[in-house]
Order: sequence, then C-alpha cells, then structure tokens
Amino acid sequence: MHADAEKLLWDASHAADRVVRFIVGKSFADYLQDEYLRSAVERQFEIIGEALNRLARTDPSTAATIAELPRVVAFRNILIHGYATVDNKLVWGVIETHLEPLRAKLGQLLAQP
Repeated sequence: MHADAEKLLWDASHAADRVVRFIVGKSFADYLQDEYLRSAVERQFEIIGEALNRLARTDPSTAATIAELPRVVAFRNILIHGYATVDNKLVWGVIETHLEPLRAKLGQLLAQP
C-alpha cells in the first residue's frame, strides 16, 4: 500500500463514521426537516468521495479493491457540482444501502499491515 493511501483511507473511514453518528436515531423525515443535518451529511460524503478519488490516483491497486469506488466518486461529483438539484431521497438511500458495506471495506483495508 502506498504511504499516502492509509491517510486517504482514514479520512474516508472517519467521514463515513461521522455520517453514522449524525444520523443515529434520525428518520428520513428528520433528515428532510433539518438543513444542518443534510449539510453535514453531504459534506462527509464529499470528503469520502474526494479521499477515494485521490486514492485512485495515488494507489490504483488499493483503490481497485473498493468495488463501489467509481460510484462513490460520481456521487461526490453530484453533491458538489449538482448541489442545486441534490435528491435527498438518493442521499438517504445511499446511507441505508451503501454506507455500511463501504465502512466495512475501509475498515478491512485499514486493518491490513
């Protein structure tokens, strides 16, 4: 693993952990009503996507082990460049469906010697 890869994985992992902390006990209705929560969650997804985008350039072999990496980076691009049309249901769906598998993979990579 490239020396910078561990830091990028750490950044992505901790941003994913923050999303989980932010949404604990929250429903989709809570998410819709709380602009601070939406902003915080979107920011963490931006960090995840940027860290993994940099990982792909820095350590392509490690990045290749993250099956969803291209989708994560694309999601980051939507959040940043399409900020005016972000679909809150899509963001919540990513949280419900894709966040835990990504956290598990990041944890697995960080646990490697």
